Amino acid sequence: MPEPSASAQAAAPHPSQGSLRALMMGALGVVFGDIGTSPLYTLHEMFLPHYRLQPDEATVLGVLSLILWALILVVAVKYVTIIMRADNKGEGGIMALMALAQRALGDSRRLRYAVGILGIFGASLFFGDSVITPAVTVLGAVEGLEVAAPGLRNFVVPIALAVLVGLFVIQRRGTAKIGGVFGPVMLLWFAAIGAIGAWHVAHEPRVLGAINPWWGVRFFMDHGAGSIFILGAVVLAITGGEALYADMGHFGRPPIRAAWFRVVLPALVLNYFGQGAVLYADPGAASNPFFMAVPGWALYPMIGLATAAAVIASQSVISGAFSVARQAMLLGYIPRLAIKHTSAMAEGQIFVPAINRMLLVLVVLLVLVFQSSTRLASAYGVSVAGTMLIDTLLLIVVAKNTWLDSRRWVVPLAGLLLLVDLSFLLANLQKFFDGAWVPLALGVLAFAAMRTWRRGRMLVAESLRDQQLDLHAFLDSLAIHPPHRVPGTAVFLTARADRVPGALLHNLKHNKVLHERNVLLTVSTLDVAYADSAERCTTTELGNGFQRVVLRFGFAEEPDVPAALTHGVCGQEFDMMDTTFFSSRETLVAAEKVGMRLWRDKWFAFMARNATSATEFFRIPGNRLVELGTTVEI
Repeated sequence: MPEPSASAQAAAPHPSQGSLRALMMGALGVVFGDIGTSPLYTLHEMFLPHYRLQPDEATVLGVLSLILWALILVVAVKYVTIIMRADNKGEGGIMALMALAQRALGDSRRLRYAVGILGIFGASLFFGDSVITPAVTVLGAVEGLEVAAPGLRNFVVPIALAVLVGLFVIQRRGTAKIGGVFGPVMLLWFAAIGAIGAWHVAHEPRVLGAINPWWGVRFFMDHGAGSIFILGAVVLAITGGEALYADMGHFGRPPIRAAWFRVVLPALVLNYFGQGAVLYADPGAASNPFFMAVPGWALYPMIGLATAAAVIASQSVISGAFSVARQAMLLGYIPRLAIKHTSAMAEGQIFVPAINRMLLVLVVLLVLVFQSSTRLASAYGVSVAGTMLIDTLLLIVVAKNTWLDSRRWVVPLAGLLLLVDLSFLLANLQKFFDGAWVPLALGVLAFAAMRTWRRGRMLVAESLRDQQLDLHAFLDSLAIHPPHRVPGTAVFLTARADRVPGALLHNLKHNKVLHERNVLLTVSTLDVAYADSAERCTTTELGNGFQRVVLRFGFAEEPDVPAALTHGVCGQEFDMMDTTFFSSRETLVAAEKVGMRLWRDKWFAFMARNATSATEFFRIPGNRLVELGTTVEI
């Protein structure tokens, strides 16, 4: 088994038993909601008319076996056992895995580019999943009212919308507080569904035969080649598996792994098998096997608990979306957005208001358009299957190039898992016109936005480079014609260390002065989660009162420039009361024959106008900042 690096172990120390239990409870409340509520709709989806299945003994055992082994192979083996060891200094998620894979490829530019494309498309699909999950899980839970009281059918959508709006409103409180509240609720949920399932299994122990994978094989033999499409419903049982890895930075690997094997997996298996036992006794229960398995006296309490669990399911992908957004932001794939850290103890617990608002709008639209979990289930799964496929491809790259002791067995096993992922993806694509186009469209839109932003930033950098002077030639000219000097320190933000910042030229041109001490500051984001202290800062003396300083942050860190300078990470003193920061603010002009197509130029300019400024993102106080404008044609 591949061992985590020393830096990764330092970033995620093994918790004590007491803290492990507390973190397990928090993880139950944030990480496992999505996969934990899959029993609400998975078996129901399998017996819809378009799959043409009858709930006889062989078919029930076959689909139960497929669900069980999907949980074992995809979630327990691939994510919990293997991929979660591919942490990037404690951080998980597809962007962290992409960064690991790119670093593993060394200087191979073409392969690194291909891996980058895979990574950002996988992240785009994850955003699509973050929209679908809240809508389908909350609707699936509230629809239990139709079983208890059919006359309440018209109230399902309004109640679901009210629940969803409330969920997004409380996001600003942070995952630590939410996990503390939701954790006990999810523990009760897993205990309840496990107990209900165990009760039915005890009365119909024949369903335990589904543990034998032969029943899954026999299912395909009995139903012919077209039965492969049932995997489009089986994948619903493992939705949320990728969130275990995406949320790893929130709680760490040991609590998530312990919660999965001790609580979540046993409860899920018992409940699925219990639903199968109910179908044995009453084939008509296929209309809603989850709620048909609940005793009549417990139906209304279970609907309330299911709704709470569905809210928590939505929470798991929302918090994962925040993590992926921050990683994409710091790696330069999306515009800078305001980030609020919601915990003084955990770096990974964040709230991104812009992402929260976007998800809320899209989720509400989906509920209004699709109106039911059955219709949404047809749209569900394709983004999950696509993300899982890309995770496996990136895992193969990482294992082959860096896990020298274990790649002999990890790579072949990952190849087998790749076939499983491909099967899930192909089975879901056949639902394209039934709604699967929705998450694909959202993913393509997010992918186009990230590629446009990345390309646009490159064009801006090239345009500015052409406008800027060579640094050494500029310093030589200062020695010949020295300007007037004023006391204090001036820090000029610049992306290129070999060119003169535009803000410096404008300041010298208009104010006719230079400070006694001038620092050309470049802030760089590394492809690791946290920068080591030795690589945090590099300082180069340029002479004539000039220094070049490069500050480096990991993609999971908060790039607080004043704090880094004040705390002496560069080995020198910076008095913030005697320091002025200078920055350029670009005004972008879209041009017909420069750079990208005109519509992409305008899209990039729109994103740039609405992005958080670099100075705000780097926590530079407004009373110590001077911004000078420049026009850039792209």
